[in-house]
Amino acid sequence: MIIPAIDLIDGNVVRLYQGDYAQKTEYKLNPIDVVNDYADQGATWLHIVDLTGAKDTSKRQLKLIGDMVATQRMDFQAGGGIRTEHDVAQLLDIGVKRVVIGSLAVKEPALVKSWMQKYGSEAIVLALDINIDESGNKFIATHGWQENSGVPIEALLEDFLSVGAQHVLCTDISRDGTLQGANHQLYTELAARFPTVGWQASGGIGKLADIEILKPSGVSGVILGRALLEGKFTVEQAIACWQA
Repeated sequence: MIIPAIDLIDGNVVRLYQGDYAQKTEYKLNPIDVVNDYADQGATWLHIVDLTGAKDTSKRQLKLIGDMVATQRMDFQAGGGIRTEHDVAQLLDIGVKRVVIGSLAVKEPALVKSWMQKYGSEAIVLALDINIDESGNKFIATHGWQENSGVPIEALLEDFLSVGAQHVLCTDISRDGTLQGANHQLYTELAARFPTVGWQASGGIGKLADIEILKPSGVSGVILGRALLEGKFTVEQAIACWQA
């Protein structure tokens, strides 16, 4: 499945390079127009990152996200600085289908597992950003990639499978925002090891060939951000490539 992504700061569509707020590109697009455009092209899911809410949870862009959901044009998964059950409940209450949780899954796994048990594992996406070292160890990075947790992705997932984790959005940090291609070897390895997980590949996709190379990897979804915003290809072309 092709999953377009939209990053929002103060109501504006933006893109960060390597997760850095200081390296942001702003696009002159209305988020509602983007929803309708992507839906017209065949997208059935949209991935929303609330970067304002990630920095300051009191400024979460709930009204805007609610307006996007209210179009009923597709299903939505959303995240950005999810720290409390209230954050989770707020997003589910406005109609978001899946809440995306990152650093907290590493810092407070028992808490996040309790939410999976309460709301259902279908309602939670674990967003695991990883640094791969010279020895091939896949350590999860937290706090907007600024810290290496020292926790291997495999160990964390084994833990979360105990509560039926279903969705994992995995980003190889070195690729994100670079348009240099996704790390297909990484996804092939993880999908083979954890076949019950729906893997969402994210980071680095800059051309249709990058989608093509992911098809045999076993991922269930491909997140597309910058490439769509910069017109490298369209949602429609991406879906056609994935389904071919």
